[in-house]
Amino acid sequence: MFAHLREEKRGGFIPFIVAGDPDLETSEKLILELARIGANVIELGVPFSDPVADGFTIQKSAERALRGQINVKNILDLISDVRKKGCETPIILFSYFNPLLQFGLEKFAAEAERIGLDGVLVTDLVPEEAGDFHKILTKKNQSLIMLAAPTSSDERLKKITDIANGFVYAVSRAGVTGARTDLTSDAETLVKRLRKFTDLPVAVGFGISSKEQVAEVWRYADAAVVGSAIVAEIMRAAPNSDDVPANFVDKIGEFTRALLPKDY
Repeated sequence: MFAHLREEKRGGFIPFIVAGDPDLETSEKLILELARIGANVIELGVPFSDPVADGFTIQKSAERALRGQINVKNILDLISDVRKKGCETPIILFSYFNPLLQFGLEKFAAEAERIGLDGVLVTDLVPEEAGDFHKILTKKNQSLIMLAAPTSSDERLKKITDIANGFVYAVSRAGVTGARTDLTSDAETLVKRLRKFTDLPVAVGFGISSKEQVAEVWRYADAAVVGSAIVAEIMRAAPNSDDVPANFVDKIGEFTRALLPKDY
């Protein structure tokens, strides 16, 4: 996908949703809708009870999903179902390490390959401790996407890029996830620093919430990730997860499509 985007000289768009919010059936419809409107990669969050890297919006979304008993097996089954329905858009999981460890790392990698997952980003897995899981995933043709922060030293960025594959996720600013009204120069500086150590595509996320910000990220990075803004709209459109409006998926699709610059 990233090679295709580079050939066309355009940026990539990576929307994020939490699996199981408002429910699994609706998540499946949302994935298919995000693919239909042009997502280049879909990032699917694994709900976790202690999401320390996430701000209030994604924390609340994860809580709603967990009340529905969502787990790793449910989510892998969900991805399998969307693949059977013809969705070929790359899908990665955004997870904390504990749910994957509890599921079983070898088992997870084997299932991920079988169902057509493309990779996983483990929020709290540092490069010094990622070696074993990296080997397990590589054997099953799965990418391990690593996070890089503006506060990281060059030495640490090299460690991150040495173990990453698929792409590198550049965090736009220090702190947790959450929509912001403006972007600082930290993200662009970080992307330039990462380019010194890797030829992997670089996606920028954390805080991107408008088409203007998406266009700004495309100026210096390979893709923009939008998460909290979409998740917040999901909760606004279906405040009661037990009563999802009939037009819910269309509304989220329209909202997400509006995040794309006009020339996309």
